Amino acid sequence: MDDATSQQGSDAEGAARRARFGALPEPVRVEDMVEERAASALDPARTAYDQDEWLVRYCL
Repeated sequence: MDDATSQQGSDAEGAARRARFGALPEPVRVEDMVEERAASALDPARTAYDQDEWLVRYCL
């Protein structure tokens, strides 16, 4: 192989490499990195507790 053929091969390889890896990927926002899902279904009876209910039931 002579230098001209070697130079053409490396130029083609360099162009292919720049086409594939030449630009950085778009930045990802922090909000898009985390997915939040509830671990279980919400139970309305769990949040319906009234802290003062026991006072009314047992003290009055």
